[in-house]
Amino acid sequence: MNPVFADLPNTVFDVMSVLARDLGAINLGQGFPDDPGPADVREKAAEALRDGYNQYPPMMGLPTLRRAIADHYERHQGLALDPETEVMVTSGATEALAASLLALVSPGDEVVLFEPMYDAYLPIVRQAGGIPRFVTLRPPHFRLDEEALAEAFSERTRVVVLNNPLNPTATMFGDQDLALLARFCQRFDVTAVCDEVWEHVTFDGRPHRPLIGFEGMRERTVKIGSAGKIFSLTGWKVGFVMAAPPLLKVVSKAHQFLTFTTPPNLQEAVAYGLAKDEAYFLDMRARFARSRDRLSAGLTGLGFSVLPSQATYFLTIDIGELGPRLGHADDVAFCQALVREHGVAAIPISAFYARGAVRNLVRLCFAKRDATLDAALERLSGLMRGRAA
Repeated sequence: MNPVFADLPNTVFDVMSVLARDLGAINLGQGFPDDPGPADVREKAAEALRDGYNQYPPMMGLPTLRRAIADHYERHQGLALDPETEVMVTSGATEALAASLLALVSPGDEVVLFEPMYDAYLPIVRQAGGIPRFVTLRPPHFRLDEEALAEAFSERTRVVVLNNPLNPTATMFGDQDLALLARFCQRFDVTAVCDEVWEHVTFDGRPHRPLIGFEGMRERTVKIGSAGKIFSLTGWKVGFVMAAPPLLKVVSKAHQFLTFTTPPNLQEAVAYGLAKDEAYFLDMRARFARSRDRLSAGLTGLGFSVLPSQATYFLTIDIGELGPRLGHADDVAFCQALVREHGVAAIPISAFYARGAVRNLVRLCFAKRDATLDAALERLSGLMRGRAA
């Protein structure tokens, strides 16, 4: 068996979701909304399934969707993309990541990874034969550090993987951080694979700036987006890859032997959705921001220390001395007790590290109905009452 995968444990998301189902717990662990997603986009998918073409679509994606992707990013991020040569559709962003890393990493190449990180990055890099070089980001701001980058980058570095906005920390890299990373990429002739699936789920007026738009990065960046995150339809698994033609050409060769293509009715619906006016995106952000504020205020009222959430579906609590006082040695033990004893599933952020893990942070998903969040807060109040006793 391939040791890269044979030795992997089940993901923490699967473990906590199974526990939540088995125990009847409220699942604030895995990042999916309670909301079914926009009705008009779902209706367009149903219409296309019923009346449209259901055989193999083009490997690169339906032309209508590729044009819609290019138009969308020109309108929202000022990017000028050729839909014929610089845009590809994939079966979700994780497949896009796999295709990109398998295409761009050769055995022995070094790949810079920022931790905490999405758990798919490391096994894909290792399967490609890459050698990971880790840069550990520290709370509460999780900023890039020039000295740490200088230690990680070398003449052997071929790829850096950037997740912005950053899951699990719900933080965004600012212009200073991105410009710093761009300088390192240019100095060492490195390609950046940018996981930007949360680019539309940002709060408090913060604009997302893609690394591909920074000076010197247009020809050395692979940008990845996700319709599942844009439209709160996480089960659809429709992703986008955008890159200069030489990069996209080789990424497409890996894609053709992974999933080859994506259901055409979902592509038609996403093309429709991407053309929505600005009001949809403003309303979507406002709804999630209200849920974020509801959960954050409730947690703060109970006595939890809540870190700021700038983007994503998540916020983070710092259990600090709370965990040990309750008899839990770290974030993993805290989350196990939380789901088993108090009926709320959360994610320990140490699961997102390969080394030097931070063990006092726990991630909660706020993309839920008010009643779900209120019920979770009621159960968490029991934990805090137990602490007071």
